Amino acid sequence: MSAPGFWNNSETSQKVIAEVKQTKAIVEPLEAMLKKCEDIRTLLELLEQEADPALAGELERELHALEQAISQTELITLYSGPHDAGNCYFSIQAGTGGADACDWAEMMFRMYLRYCERVGYQVTELDRNMGDVAGIQSVDLYITGPYAYGNLTCEAGVHRMERVSPFNAQGKRQTSFAAVAVTPELADIEVEVEWDKEVREDTYRAGGKGGQHVNKTDSAVRLTHLASGIVTQCQNERSQHQNRAMARSMMMSRLYQLEQAKRDSEIAKLIGDKGQIGFGYRIRSYTLHSYNQISDERTRLKLSNVEEILDGDLQELIEAELRRRANKALAK
Repeated sequence: MSAPGFWNNSETSQKVIAEVKQTKAIVEPLEAMLKKCEDIRTLLELLEQEADPALAGELERELHALEQAISQTELITLYSGPHDAGNCYFSIQAGTGGADACDWAEMMFRMYLRYCERVGYQVTELDRNMGDVAGIQSVDLYITGPYAYGNLTCEAGVHRMERVSPFNAQGKRQTSFAAVAVTPELADIEVEVEWDKEVREDTYRAGGKGGQHVNKTDSAVRLTHLASGIVTQCQNERSQHQNRAMARSMMMSRLYQLEQAKRDSEIAKLIGDKGQIGFGYRIRSYTLHSYNQISDERTRLKLSNVEEILDGDLQELIEAELRRRANKALAK
């Protein structure tokens, strides 16, 4: 990074900076733990010389802090996938439930934005389709940060929400669904695509506030892979060229994962969007009436701090799923 001309190529420099961040995410916690071990060793030596209650109390606090640090650093060993350390494309799609489902999708959108704020991830909105009555029908995001894919892939699947519907005049309880799909950003993808023959490209006028050109030209791009039916679209960038490049990058990632999914039926269920987003493949239930509880179907973890979780406090749920996957891999 200190080499002459490093900042001349912004694309290359950004990749190096991302690699530095990923490396620091591993190295810095280990260095901090080693330093804490030295501090504890010093306290032990002092206590051997003099039985001081104040030193004993400080030692206890340091040991507790070290135990927590070890637990957090242990998470790094749970990222076993080849793309876990990298960035990802993250999509939310409203399912069964009408207006409630669209509203639930928007609630989830806010939840994940707050989670990304908490952990320091950068979020770029690529495309959004609004619901007919309220909320959003779908939204596509590009999320960058250390282990973004490794963490957020734990959220892939169908999320079920149960509450008293604000859209029901009788105040009846409503169950609605929304699905999350996560695909890794891949630098070198070995998938051959003949864009002119295999992919249909549609352009349209971008929505949103936009800038000088965004709403005045057909800058938004939608790509449809004819064989698989996979659709990617982007309207966030100012030019059609930039939107096409981002949509193609998303398409390549999803096609790559689709190839992988052919050998993995569980992932295939999550990738395919032709099935109904309902009870079938739910990973988590959010009950907001007549009691508050969030239940994860995979880890059997049940939590009652619903407001905090909907405000982005997802780490306990994500860590539980990471540990479940690690245990499952060890069992094999």
